[in-house]
Amino acid sequence: MKKRILITGGAGFIGSHVVRLFVTKYPDYEIVNLDALTYAGNLENLTDVATAPNYKFVKIDITDEKAINELFATTQFDGVIHLAAESHVDRSIKDPLAFIRTNIIGTVNLLNAAKEQWSGNYEGKRFYHISTDEVYGSLGEEGMFVETTPYDPRSPYSSSKASSDMLVRAYHHTYGMPVVISNCSNNYGANQFPEKLIPLSINNIKNNRPIPIYGKGENIRDWLWVNDHARAIDVIYHKAANGETYNIGGINEWKNIDLIHKLCEIMDKKLGREPGSSAKLITYVTDRAGHDLRYAIDSSKLKRELGWEPSLQFAEGLEKTVDWYLANEKWLENVTSGEYQNYYQRQYGK
Repeated sequence: MKKRILITGGAGFIGSHVVRLFVTKYPDYEIVNLDALTYAGNLENLTDVATAPNYKFVKIDITDEKAINELFATTQFDGVIHLAAESHVDRSIKDPLAFIRTNIIGTVNLLNAAKEQWSGNYEGKRFYHISTDEVYGSLGEEGMFVETTPYDPRSPYSSSKASSDMLVRAYHHTYGMPVVISNCSNNYGANQFPEKLIPLSINNIKNNRPIPIYGKGENIRDWLWVNDHARAIDVIYHKAANGETYNIGGINEWKNIDLIHKLCEIMDKKLGREPGSSAKLITYVTDRAGHDLRYAIDSSKLKRELGWEPSLQFAEGLEKTVDWYLANEKWLENVTSGEYQNYYQRQYGK
């Protein structure tokens, strides 16, 4: 029987990779991509599948309860893969309410609409909520986040995601909704909006602009190639038991400053520059408020139970990422200039 799956935030960085994977891998599925097309949603990320017969795009903000209810009333969904979220910590510090509205209220709107549509008949249904490792707080020099690590969010962003995680679990326990949750580490790869560390640094190096590094660059993150994350989402959606949570990590910890030096080294080689020249662009700036020291994800449950593991070593993934941005200068120009926001107008004329 043909499945119809709603993917929210499907024009964003991670979402676009998930949409592409599902559209191409499952031609018998109908994939509905819901996105509000805010600053980070870009339909140019999906031009290669935009005309696929099993793909449809709808422009809706998940905070719009009426529009969400109307969509569910007119379209029967077998599953929801929920990625739509405000995700940049710096923005959450400046405007916490935007994160409360999207990440908490938006998630509840989707949960309510799915609950109403499925009406307790949950056979073959699934609500999959994608979250972040930041809900766990900050680690010291040792240890890793596991699925049972107590939540200790430190920013408005991570607090809003922690709240949405808890609400998804509450709908499972209270209403019996078939849910799964995953918490991932920092993603990198093609199509990421250049406010995040790696694409921002690639763009700045290319244009000989300063590379801003918070504090002394000692903060440590686990990095996950976005294509591997999409593969994990596919496996979890299809194979996980209801009510389960899985951590998804790259098994790949780097200090920010070491990552940037590696990136400078790759960029110097790719751009034919004198070795060490890009590193001169590194500029230390005042540290972010409440900046968590270290994140590290233990993905062993996902590997043990569902057979997933990362496919790339970081050096290879980082080089592939650099190659993509250098080969897609027009995409980067459109994003940094805001021109990408006119794509929807040109494509759909409304």
